[in-house]
Amino acid sequence: MNGYVVIVEFRLQPGALPAFRRLVDANARASVREEPGCRRFDVVEPADEADRVLLYEIYADRAAFEAHMRTGHYRSFDADSAGLVAAKSVITGALVCEGSA
Repeated sequence: MNGYVVIVEFRLQPGALPAFRRLVDANARASVREEPGCRRFDVVEPADEADRVLLYEIYADRAAFEAHMRTGHYRSFDADSAGLVAAKSVITGALVCEGSA
């Protein structure tokens, strides 16, 4: 099993969730639909945390993730959502066991 995993945590400005979700959902769908190297892109809202969103992404490899960051849909999402985000953190790693496989 191999894969490049990206986990992103967004802390949003108060009240920004609806606008942010429109943008991030469109980015997630475009990533899976248009990028052969994007294997998974999930958007998660933690329970009872209205201003927090997590992304769980799996790419074929680091190069596929770097290609993702050059796409028009990612660049649009990044620019359009910047004012909605209070803080962002990113964790990357290797997929070592895919439980659903």
